[in-house]
Formats: sequence, structure tokens, C-alpha cells
Amino acid sequence: MRFNHKTVILTGASDGIGRALAITLAQQQANLVLAARNEVALTETVEACKQQGGRAIAVPIDVTDPDACKRLIDESVQQFGGIDILVNNAGIGAIARFEEVTDLSIFEQVMRVNYLGAVYCTYHALPCLKTSKGLLVAISSLCGKQGVPTRSGYVASKHAMQGFFDTLRIELQETGVDVLIVSPGFVATDIRERALGADGQPLGHSPRDEGKDTMPVEECVQQIIRAMKRRQREEVMTLKGKVGQWLKLVAPNLVDRLAANAARTQ
Repeated sequence: MRFNHKTVILTGASDGIGRALAITLAQQQANLVLAARNEVALTETVEACKQQGGRAIAVPIDVTDPDACKRLIDESVQQFGGIDILVNNAGIGAIARFEEVTDLSIFEQVMRVNYLGAVYCTYHALPCLKTSKGLLVAISSLCGKQGVPTRSGYVASKHAMQGFFDTLRIELQETGVDVLIVSPGFVATDIRERALGADGQPLGHSPRDEGKDTMPVEECVQQIIRAMKRRQREEVMTLKGKVGQWLKLVAPNLVDRLAANAARTQ
């Protein structure tokens, strides 16, 4: 797959992986429809994309609103005539031991952003993607494959995302639409600083040493781009992530102990 003149919708495009991915796609002359809640930051991403040679528009939306997701798709079609790729990247974190949570609404909030937001956007984009025989991309996480202490709400949302897109891939086998699930590990973004704590408020700081075992966002984006070009079904990042999938089959208790030990040192 080449990206020049392909229309790409990208949610969560105002910062982090989304912003870096948008700029990289712009360098390859993609037509970009960028979505996020932060209109100021989103506009800055659009301008950065234009400076790199891409065509880009901003559609400020909250992906938890089904009507807003429909508007995102409608504006994409109106502006560029169709859709070739949908990248479901919008996400929010939550970090707290379950027994310490005092605001249970964080579970619903995280599920609505990380899982239902992807469902809504995919639902409205699917007819166009079937026409173009396009690509669906879900930016999930290694947390979508393994339980991680202090991340129960986030892990649940990413497991839901994994299951949804795995199922959709099978349903779409005869349509020409491919489904790619991307599972990064720790990436150098501020998602952990913005993650919700036990009281439902943003933490404001990362609970882990960000200088240790953290992938640069540029490296993460290059892996995503490569997987998109190849229209892969999955891209599991980091050696630990790849080994962990096999180890979980043969020694699940060991994987649980390793996850518990890792959480204590983060």
C-alpha cells in the first residue's frame, strides 16, 4: 500500500502517537482527516502536516458521541470523496489498583473512549472502506493481550478492542477490507501523565520511570507505517511483547508473576 492521495481518518491526532503518525503520513502525501477533542492542538497538527506536503483538515470531535463520529465520516467524504484508511487511535489511560478506586465512573469513561469510540467510527466508515477495499487500523496496546496490575480499566478496554477487531476481520474476509491491530508497549508520550487515577482525576505525572524501556514515538510510528503498508493483521511491538504471547500459552502463571513484578517497579 502507498499513501499518496489516499484518504486517511486518524482519531486522537492532537498529540502523542496520533500527531507523529499524522505528520509521517503527510510526508507521504496522504489526504488527512484529523480528529481530537483539543481543537487548538489539533489545528497545530494540521498545520504541521501541511508543512510536510500533505493535505489535512481538522474535525474536532469527541469519539464518545456517535453522532459526532458520523459527522467525522461525512466530512471526510465531502472533502475527499471517500475513505481509504481509518486509524482508531483516540485513547485514555487509567492507573490505580481496583480496590483503591473511589470513582467507578472511570471504567465507563475509559471504555467509551478506547472501545466504543472505535466502534462508532468504524460503523460509520465501513461502507466507504468496503467501496475502496480499504484498511481498518486499531491502535491497541500490549495491555489488550495480558492483564497488568493497576491497569484494570485500561486493560479491559483494550481487550474489548482486540476482540472487536479480531471478530470484524473475520466478518470482512470476503470484502477486501483488511484489519490491522497494533499493540505497542510503553511509548514516549504523556498518556500516563494524563491517565485517570483512583479518584477519576488526571494523575498529572507518570508513575513509572519514563527513561527505562520506553520506545521513542518515532520508532513506534515507523512500525505502524510498515505494518499499514503490508496490510498486516497484527503488529506486536517489543521483544518482550512478542515473547510474552508465546510464554502465556505454556507458562501463564509465570507471565502473571512477571507482570506483578513489573508493576511493583514502575
